[in-house]
Amino acid sequence: MENAQPSLGSREAVLALLDDPSPTVRKALLAHFSAQGEPARIFLESLANGGSRLLSTHARGYLEELKFTDPVSEFRDFIRSLNYELETGALLLTRTVFPNLDVGLSCQRLDDLAARCRELIAEPLSVREKCRIINRVLFHENGFRGNLEHYTDPLNSFLPIVLERRKGIPLSLSIVYLLVAQRLGIDLEPVALPGHFMVGCYLEDAPLFIDPFEQGAFRSPEEVFAFVKAGPIAPKISDLAPATVREVLCRSCRNLVHHYTAAGDADHARLFTSFVEEFESTHERHAQP
Repeated sequence: MENAQPSLGSREAVLALLDDPSPTVRKALLAHFSAQGEPARIFLESLANGGSRLLSTHARGYLEELKFTDPVSEFRDFIRSLNYELETGALLLTRTVFPNLDVGLSCQRLDDLAARCRELIAEPLSVREKCRIINRVLFHENGFRGNLEHYTDPLNSFLPIVLERRKGIPLSLSIVYLLVAQRLGIDLEPVALPGHFMVGCYLEDAPLFIDPFEQGAFRSPEEVFAFVKAGPIAPKISDLAPATVREVLCRSCRNLVHHYTAAGDADHARLFTSFVEEFESTHERHAQP
């Protein structure tokens, strides 16, 4: 990757033009670098961190003017900020692998799903009835489903790709469900069960649990507890409590570690391991009195 460079002829030609003071040359280089995007950023950063002080200075000038960002650093900064918001975090996480992500398109898809739900909601309706409408829009009209055929495909964990392909794993489908509900003003919570993920509603007399991986099936607390009990980990009542946004995003990173490892992609597995460690160390530092 360190040899990546923009399509401006030979590497030598680019280096020769980099310190050219001509406004015309600079304008042309800016246009080319901007059009190239990520390869240009990598190329300029390799120069900025290289041994030539002159080239480093000029490369940093272009990086600053182009406002190229480093998605990995952005996500690390988000983790350290403790200012966790689910949609922002899910999109920043995706950009660490897909830096040219169209954030606006993902947000628009969520807006469109919520708008269709809004068309079908005739107040007054209970939260349970509104969730039935979300189920209709997501799973019946738009065909969202669990990716049973390729469960460990890392793409199942990236929100924009889940929105595009309309399939994912329990956690990512739950994120879609939560973000649509949020747009409708419905107060739902993520529920990080051992080995599974659901959405919880704690607004009515008894908690209601929704399983987006099972087409939005409604579950009672007793059914969820029995579901967890059937697994390899002994259930606790606290398993039915809401999870924090930090826990949701950290668990998404853990999933990606496992899935990239299964895919034989050690580089990405290490990257997401480092994010898990960052979440844990940040939490430990700030949890101390």
